Amino acid sequence: MKIAITGGTGFVGRSVARALVSEGHAVVLIARGHDQTCPSIQQLPNARFVAAGLDDTDQLAAAFAGCQAVAHCAGINREIGAQTYQNVHIDGTRRAVEAARRAGVGKIALISFLRARPYCGSGYHESKWAAEEIVRGSGLDYTVFKCGVIYGRGDHMLNHLSHAFHTFPMFAFVGFTDQPIRPTAVADIARLVKASLTAGALSRRTVAVMGPETLTLRQAVRRVARVVGRHPLMFPLPVWFHYTLGWLLEKVMVTPLVSIAQVRILTEGLAEASPPCEPLPPDMAPAIPFSEVQIRQGLPAPGRFTRRDILWCRRKARAKSAHPTRVFFELP
Repeated sequence: MKIAITGGTGFVGRSVARALVSEGHAVVLIARGHDQTCPSIQQLPNARFVAAGLDDTDQLAAAFAGCQAVAHCAGINREIGAQTYQNVHIDGTRRAVEAARRAGVGKIALISFLRARPYCGSGYHESKWAAEEIVRGSGLDYTVFKCGVIYGRGDHMLNHLSHAFHTFPMFAFVGFTDQPIRPTAVADIARLVKASLTAGALSRRTVAVMGPETLTLRQAVRRVARVVGRHPLMFPLPVWFHYTLGWLLEKVMVTPLVSIAQVRILTEGLAEASPPCEPLPPDMAPAIPFSEVQIRQGLPAPGRFTRRDILWCRRKARAKSAHPTRVFFELP
């Protein structure tokens, strides 16, 4: 099969691409540019790259031409300029669906968020729900994957925790109530998306995707710290403090240590879908544990945050370069 992947060079997209290529499928990786987090994705065999965003239906339809399915993995966890939740999650999904229809694509799989829902006061949650509704009402065969915390090599969670532990002697938890989470390995996500697109699994279903182990956020953070080999002083701080911190870090960091949307997510917990939806069949449920072995495999090289993580420093470096490196979105 030939399958298009939006957000194809991002964290989830490239994992889906590798899973598909490993079984002989051809992939079209659609992104506004190459994500430099993992340059090796550019050498993936049986893959074609298309530099396109979600703002042009004609471009998307041309990229989808000849494809039997689309994995819609593109998303953002903060708004920057024209990259708003409305433009990316809602309008972008609408254009992707229309392009799929024009290209004769038969199946679309959407990577959504576990607690995406309407009328909750969060632009992130509400826009992801709107994207789900667009896909469910598209007339195409579809699968909506409502995912919680996704981890693995090149993710935000392990990368940022590792760098934070090497940079700061302290770590502040979000709020005074410890919420449950069920981390899911990106390899399990890729396996499920591949099954839905190539084997007809989970047709016309919206399913909750959660890892096999339930633990508190603090337990998860302490587990990562233990594997990293750092022992920062850990303590809770009020939610309002983290909203303020998220607002500030969105202004100054290329990829914020925490965003406003992520603060909201962490205050709710990530151990059940909202609204409730179907569980995965037992034989398809994620099975990879959030173990020390898996954490170690997903960790970046040890190191602190650097000047390259500061937004104005990155912009200054781009201005001096004849071939600037772009940073593109990926779903958390």
